[in-house]
Amino acid sequence: MQLRDVMTRNLEEIPPQMPLKDAAEKMKSLDIGALPVCENDKLVGILTDRDIAVRGVAQGMDPRQTPARQVMTPGVTWCYEDDDVTEAARLMEEKRIRRLVVFDRNKRAVGIVSLGDIATRIGRSRLSGTVLEQVSQPAQPHA
Repeated sequence: MQLRDVMTRNLEEIPPQMPLKDAAEKMKSLDIGALPVCENDKLVGILTDRDIAVRGVAQGMDPRQTPARQVMTPGVTWCYEDDDVTEAARLMEEKRIRRLVVFDRNKRAVGIVSLGDIATRIGRSRLSGTVLEQVSQPAQPHA
């Protein structure tokens, strides 16, 4: 099965200068946990609810003043819409992430696929369970 069959389309993007408060409100209204950050039609990062909480709020940054660029995750892991779901799951497991941005072969972002998409849309609980187990491994504490 290809990613185009399970991914979420209608990708919502934000600019890197969007304040964290506005990004969080957008996440809430869309009921999502991540927003691709794009500048000049180029993907420059992804902002997750965890980025906002851990890299922003927990560090004492003002969510009304802090731009997404300051706390986003750069170097986004992505895949193509015609890639196999098992390849996406392998990538999530390897990188210990729960979401991948999906591109078409013209390198345009066309969707996002989450571990939840894989779990609920393909019915392969063993695959999603294995990935979830690896993604959920606790990180080593920072010194």
